[in-house]
Amino acid sequence: MPHNTYILAIESSCDDTSAAVICNEKILSNIVANQEIHSQYGGVVPELASRAHQQNIVPVVQVALEKAAIKKEQLSAIAFTQGPGLMGSLLVGASFAKSMALALNIPLLAINHMQAHILAHFIDDANDHKPNFPFLCLTISGGHTQIVKVNDYFSMEVLGETIDDAVGEAYDKTAKILGLPYPGGPLVDTYAQKGKARFQFSKPKVKEHHFSFSGLKTAILYFIQKEVKENPNFIAENLEDICASVQQTIADILMDKIKKAVKATNIQRIAIAGGVSANSEIRKRLQQANKHWGWQTYIPKFEYTTDNAAMIAITAYHKYKQQLYSNQATTANPRLKVNS
Repeated sequence: MPHNTYILAIESSCDDTSAAVICNEKILSNIVANQEIHSQYGGVVPELASRAHQQNIVPVVQVALEKAAIKKEQLSAIAFTQGPGLMGSLLVGASFAKSMALALNIPLLAINHMQAHILAHFIDDANDHKPNFPFLCLTISGGHTQIVKVNDYFSMEVLGETIDDAVGEAYDKTAKILGLPYPGGPLVDTYAQKGKARFQFSKPKVKEHHFSFSGLKTAILYFIQKEVKENPNFIAENLEDICASVQQTIADILMDKIKKAVKATNIQRIAIAGGVSANSEIRKRLQQANKHWGWQTYIPKFEYTTDNAAMIAITAYHKYKQQLYSNQATTANPRLKVNS
């Protein structure tokens, strides 16, 4: 293996087109093109997402290579997100990566998006220290809520997951009920930081390490409808406190399940990953757990929480080291599981 391994990684699982260049474990560039078009529809429109990826992918890859100050001929391999995600979006990244790997005659690496969220912790500057195996990872995003036992880079076991909606959906649905624009999760967090958790929402009773958020979404909707009926200005007058109450309930649910998983596995190394791991309350709770229960917690930099190609690149680097190459017949898989 050459002293320096340069890998170009492409991430196109949903509505962000991203390309990154990694040299060993160090990210040289991580370019993300967001798709503004979806905000007017209140959610991601798959057909529009794949079209936007087609427009963005060439300039994004070009900028990533330029920022990394390397030529495409120096690349050791090309990586792409195989799944899970939106089929149309995944196909754009997969087709581009396969063509480029073929043209340059270098290995192709198909990457599991969910594994990549977890392995973002191994990027050189992702956080202060890298977790030792085994560790538990709470993977929380718009599409997923899971507790994963991470035994090794590519040996992962789902201990618990949502039986209905993901935690990110609960945030976005709350925002919609409150009349906040999409994506609403970060806005709920912003308002929550200024409010007090005055309102009570019951927590779902779900067995073992699994989650459920559909009941909470319904409870929030009924609560708001009832209060607005009595006082039409209820939302405007109590926005910050409503957000704080919802946020506290969600953080309680997540922390309760993590505590159970720690008790069951006796593993006290806890990481968070995925878009919702940027949430201030969840980060705060984990930092407190560090002090209260002596856990070792791993909280990634904000730029590595949402969908980005840097996390694809670090996963690809570890696959490359183990020569876990893919071939041209590899296809996108929108339902890929974290342990596949």
